[in-house]
Amino acid sequence: MTPRRPVDTGDPDRLYTVTGGRSRVDDDSFDLVTLIVGECEPTAGMQSEHVRILELCRHPTAVVEISAELRLPVMVVRILLGDLLATGRITARHPRAARSAELPDSALLKEVLHGLRNL
Repeated sequence: MTPRRPVDTGDPDRLYTVTGGRSRVDDDSFDLVTLIVGECEPTAGMQSEHVRILELCRHPTAVVEISAELRLPVMVVRILLGDLLATGRITARHPRAARSAELPDSALLKEVLHGLRNL
């Protein structure tokens, strides 16, 4: 049995081809936990990675999960997602930032910590 490589190690020729020679994302639209939702079905002639992303994102899927499923580096996935976002084929749902009012009081956290230590 031959061992499988767990992740694409980033063969430069392949990654260059997949991204069309681009190495950077123009904006910071996607972080690791941004949820991606496909807005359409794949069409004939689409790049195979784009097709796979649309198939994966029939339900909200995090960027990091897409990267793992495609076995591609996150930066490459972000470039591909940028292509799909620009054409309206996906939408990105950014996680809500925690508001300070939603965070527990530090005194309460200290009491919990003391209680755990006493166990």
